[in-house]
Amino acid sequence: MSCVVPETELQELLLRDNEEYRRLAAEHQSYDSQLENLSNKHFLNEEEKVEEKKLKKKKLLLKDQMYLMVQKIRRQMEESE
Repeated sequence: MSCVVPETELQELLLRDNEEYRRLAAEHQSYDSQLENLSNKHFLNEEEKVEEKKLKKKKLLLKDQMYLMVQKIRRQMEESE
């Protein structure tokens, strides 16, 4: 019988045990903070608009990488049952 582990539990496990996942999460948080700073401005100049797009793309790429790591550990756990 397969037990489905919630994604949040897998994320917590990776944060605790996987250095690469922690690095990705920290970088993701950094980009999130930078985007928050930009969103607090009433007006973005052209350079800031470009920076915002770059940060969003980088943040999404990191999120995808983190998601793949979660899925990988999920498969490993299922295979070991």
